[in-house]
Amino acid sequence: MNPIDDASLDRLFREGRTFNHYLDTPVGEDEIRAIWDLMKMPPTSTNQSPARMVWCLSEEAKEKLASCASDSNADKIRNAPAAVVIGMDENFHEHLPQLFPHTDAKSWFEGDLEKRRGSAMQSSSLQGAYLILAARALGLDTGPMAGFDKAKVDAAFFADQPGVRSNFIATLGYGDRSKLHPRNPRLAFEQANRIA
Repeated sequence: MNPIDDASLDRLFREGRTFNHYLDTPVGEDEIRAIWDLMKMPPTSTNQSPARMVWCLSEEAKEKLASCASDSNADKIRNAPAAVVIGMDENFHEHLPQLFPHTDAKSWFEGDLEKRRGSAMQSSSLQGAYLILAARALGLDTGPMAGFDKAKVDAAFFADQPGVRSNFIATLGYGDRSKLHPRNPRLAFEQANRIA
């Protein structure tokens, strides 16, 4: 495979930003389905795909999510066209016969909740990162955040799925670049890397 072009690299990485302000352009089901169809494809451990998403498109759903967030994050959620809860299914192993059918991977996780929790956190975090890149690839922007009460979010959005826990949340829309602050610094290669 050849490398992707510089304009795509700019969109995905170099010029991709975390947005707190969005244009007044709605986000609908077609966009979120397109994001899912991309973000479900990259790798997770044993293809476990533990992310469980709740897409808050209505004002009612965004308000319910905002009520679980810190003050500044609550306003970001209310003012965004959409928001999403990235959850993780601690019982992802139940789907492994479908997702990893060439061996009995389900047995690797049965009876070991702590192992499943760690693995679900790792792989759902990967899927959340894929969501950010998928949204950028499709011309949307995101504002991923912590700063919320996980127990409240779980009660509000996953009460009917007791094995699902929230990982992080994000706003979603078409970012207003005129309201971006200067980009914060990043570490140089030598500060964060060693070649062994």
